Amino acid sequence: MELRKDPITRSWVVVGHTESPPAPVEPCALCPGHEGGTRTLLALPESGPWQVRVFPHFNPFYRIEGEPGRTAEGIYDRMRPVGAHEILVETPDHNLHLSCLADEEIGRVLTAYMHRLVDLKKDLRFKYITIFKNQGQLAGQEWPHAHSQITAGTFVPRRVLYELRAAREYFREKERCVFCDIARQEEKQRKRVVDSQGDYLAFCPYASRVPYEIWVISRKHNHVFETPRPTAKRSNLPILLGRVLRRLEQIAPDFHMVLHTAPNTAHPKGELAEYWKTIAGDYHWHLEILPVLGPRSKSYSLKEVYFNAVLPEQAADRLCQLDPGR
Repeated sequence: MELRKDPITRSWVVVGHTESPPAPVEPCALCPGHEGGTRTLLALPESGPWQVRVFPHFNPFYRIEGEPGRTAEGIYDRMRPVGAHEILVETPDHNLHLSCLADEEIGRVLTAYMHRLVDLKKDLRFKYITIFKNQGQLAGQEWPHAHSQITAGTFVPRRVLYELRAAREYFREKERCVFCDIARQEEKQRKRVVDSQGDYLAFCPYASRVPYEIWVISRKHNHVFETPRPTAKRSNLPILLGRVLRRLEQIAPDFHMVLHTAPNTAHPKGELAEYWKTIAGDYHWHLEILPVLGPRSKSYSLKEVYFNAVLPEQAADRLCQLDPGR
């Protein structure tokens, strides 16, 4: 198994990863009492029975040991798949989704995200940490038990590179954060806003890639998720996220959720060094939630062009009308 880079798109591709026998579904390998054979990296709360538990993936894409050993093969680049791949179990209850948890419990999941970001960024080999959640069979979930996954790699994913470049250019031209400007305009127009709570806003993006795509973002500028602003009331974020997911699941119970945050600025050198000069001012963390409506959906990319049959304004209006419960 190795990483190979496409010299045109600059995408890194994991090649040669073979499927090992999956972790058992029955009994569920993520349920309490089946921790044997895994090493707990984090458990919350810190005392008593765990609600959130993080441990290494059973069949990881990346391996923690060694150095990348980046080498050339003619015009091509390749390196060893050095990194981390972790499973974050969100609840001990096998039958509950993240959306079903109490606000405090959702907050504990987000706190675990923060702890793992801080810890993994201490390893200067890792340029970017991705936290994502696939819920439902259509989204490719590995186990029905509610969980997220965390990967840390020696490169920055292409989508994030695009965001970094665009944010840097916008900041260079206007001396403002493009994400802050988007949030302000969405809140002013109120055409695509789904919900809000305290310093946090949820809306359907103007150019949504899929029907009912939702972004959750902080109204106040912050480039790193793991370090809240001193004045931020982070308890409002799990309240909003729970409501958003409960609305969305009435339309699309299967979805991808990905946290976009700044790369590891502690890295001493590398291809992103030029971005780090203004990244604290030009980038802005956010959650992207992309529903999967059906196996034959044309919502997702076809030759890098997205087809979305539902206007974001219509999507936001329908989501607003749904009862989020509680």
